[in-house]
Amino acid sequence: MCGIIGIIGNQDVAVEIYEGLICLQHRGQDSAGIATYNKQFHLKKGMGLVRDIFRQDHMENLRGNLGLGHVRYPTVGVKSAEDAQPFIVNSPYGIAMAHNGNVFNFDKLKHELFEENFRHINSNCDVEVILNVFAYELQRFCHRDFFDSVCQAVSGVYKRVKGAYAVVAIIADKGLIAFRDPYGIKPLVWGRRQSSFKTEHLFTSENTMFQILDFEFFRDVGPGEVVYVDLNGEVKSKEVLKKNFTPCIFEYVYFARPDSFLNNVSVYRSRLRMGQNLAKKIKKQYPDLEIDAVVPAPESSTPAAMSLAKELGVRFTMGLIKNHTIGRTFIMPGQDIRKRANEFKLSPIEIEIRDKNILVVDDSIVRGNVSRHIVKLMRGAGAKKVYFSSTAPPLRWPCLYGIDLPTREEYIAYNLNEEEIAKSIGADLVIYQDQEDLIEAVVRKGDVKFKQPCAACFDGQYPTGDINEEVLRDIEIQRKADRKIIEGKGSVMF
Repeated sequence: MCGIIGIIGNQDVAVEIYEGLICLQHRGQDSAGIATYNKQFHLKKGMGLVRDIFRQDHMENLRGNLGLGHVRYPTVGVKSAEDAQPFIVNSPYGIAMAHNGNVFNFDKLKHELFEENFRHINSNCDVEVILNVFAYELQRFCHRDFFDSVCQAVSGVYKRVKGAYAVVAIIADKGLIAFRDPYGIKPLVWGRRQSSFKTEHLFTSENTMFQILDFEFFRDVGPGEVVYVDLNGEVKSKEVLKKNFTPCIFEYVYFARPDSFLNNVSVYRSRLRMGQNLAKKIKKQYPDLEIDAVVPAPESSTPAAMSLAKELGVRFTMGLIKNHTIGRTFIMPGQDIRKRANEFKLSPIEIEIRDKNILVVDDSIVRGNVSRHIVKLMRGAGAKKVYFSSTAPPLRWPCLYGIDLPTREEYIAYNLNEEEIAKSIGADLVIYQDQEDLIEAVVRKGDVKFKQPCAACFDGQYPTGDINEEVLRDIEIQRKADRKIIEGKGSVMF
């Protein structure tokens, strides 16, 4: 999972891209990069957080009214400066590109591009294969109408690139393009800013920076749609290939900021509804459960915990305080790093917990490390009983679309039932949201153009229809090899 920004404005855009990336930092803490264009490309990228990579002299060198930004955590390859985005190729025209997503046939395409298209992939980052497929296809059609050539190139990407992706790109002396995979799995939001000269456009993973940058939400880029904004501000768009619209449900559960509005659905409101639905299940299945206080596992589960407490008529309290200097442990590279970070991340407020039956609400239970640590904190603070609930169903299937959960064995629910999971994390009871209730919470309100989001990590139903056991096995073998490299490097980070 990553965060992307593409802007075409009326003046230099580097500072606005920087500010936008700050607003997307929750989507990736591994690396960040900015590319701009004014008759030549300017590029700065590096490892770490946005605020640590870019200095004043970098911003002064990033000139141009066309620009891309990216924050990354890796799902292909390992932690490496060479894999930081954006990437640039010189032909045709010159193209810079950044993406959010995952290409699960990366290795096959890397080999195919070299052997058949004579294009070398110099990194382990999957956007480089998207970029080179796009560039190869564009060169084949660039003698035609330019926008038609772009559409033909995107069509070539759809035919060859397997997975999920939202893409922003600059084409030298032509303009900005944005496109989304045919299933719309990864989000891509379009904002506009009116001016006396010409309308400025911004494409990004979330609309979190719109108010800060004075952009107004226009609409989402549709599944299978390509949008092109030329240097004169003229906009062209086309639905190149649309399949069944299945946006990722985990954006609403965990990844997106609560102030985001994705696919015409408020992330905050969807999380409130998740809490309502989970409360109804608790009342139905555990009517005699004695709960003194509801405590969220901060912070993505806080809205759900608030509405759950209200529905149950139980006191809501912030019994856990998060250390904001620690990043999101879910997306940290390496199991040892995640475990160590958890020790610093949360602190209990003992007066809110002691001698009480506590219902903890978390967005999900993934590996069980955070859940186990939270239960331990509750016990240490004097809780009489600790019930642990999840606004998401059990995670049991690998995500090949951009979540860093590649092997089934990593999930605590892979071969354990709820009673066994409760015992493993030390809780008195574990309660999961039902999948149909989670989906209902997302699609209940708004101008919703989808009814069945991608929930493959819960049920193994992959919407792209090209993932079988052989694909899963091959991916898991590669991911396990990557894990060994990451674990070996990661132990020195804390």
